[in-house]
Amino acid sequence: MQLYVKLDEILRERGWSGKVLAENSGVSENRISEIRGNQRTTINREHIAKIMKALDITDMNELFEIREGE
Repeated sequence: MQLYVKLDEILRERGWSGKVLAENSGVSENRISEIRGNQRTTINREHIAKIMKALDITDMNELFEIREGE
């Protein structure tokens, strides 16, 4: 099982780029790219809070899911 961050899907649905999210959240565009690509094994909780606030997400289940076999 793997914790999967659905940030890429969320940004595509909203028509946002990583740069727009970086500008609105205060999290670096590089960090956004790593999180978006599920390249991080750890994620700073402050970054997640800033990203969720910028996206107006209040439920963690909108951003994360558990996936089997990845």
